[in-house]
Amino acid sequence: MDNEYSLPMVLEKIYENQIAIEAALMELVLLVESQGNETIGDNARCALERIGENAGFIKQGIARLHSKGKN
Repeated sequence: MDNEYSLPMVLEKIYENQIAIEAALMELVLLVESQGNETIGDNARCALERIGENAGFIKQGIARLHSKGKN
């Protein structure tokens, strides 16, 4: 039961939330851009880019925490 709330597991849940938010934001970006609001779309795409950049870092950190827990 302790593993259920371990740091790696909690971070994985946060990561999953981040990916879900990214998907939802992308849907909104597509809607906004289809309505001709390119500036708003561009701004939101900057946020999406940051999410994407950080996703790899987060996933790598989670993997390292999991590997340390196995040693």
